[in-house]
Amino acid sequence: MVLPLLVAVAIALVWLLSVGTAQVRAVDAARETARALARGDDEAEAVGRGRTVAPDGSTIAVTRSDGEVHVTVTGRVRGPGGLLAHVPSPRLRAEAVAAEEDTGLPLPFTTGDAP
Repeated sequence: MVLPLLVAVAIALVWLLSVGTAQVRAVDAARETARALARGDDEAEAVGRGRTVAPDGSTIAVTRSDGEVHVTVTGRVRGPGGLLAHVPSPRLRAEAVAAEEDTGLPLPFTTGDAP
């Protein structure tokens, strides 16, 4: 009688842990992408680098304004193994802003072009 309840609580705790981990990955992806773009890296490469860090199925949006790069990562977290399909999937959202750096080189440049 108590064992099924303990299993359910354990599954819920694992799911909450996976939600927290996914949020941290989204924050890291936004930060990594914003830093790469601020350095002057190619946008496709920077977004690709962010996608390797971001949770599966996330979207990465980039905007630039007033010498700053704004990156937003959004996504959802599914329950473990479909066991929590009846529970709404929480939405993830992470934002990062970085000031564009003046490298003195035409954008985009590669590492081989750096002084």
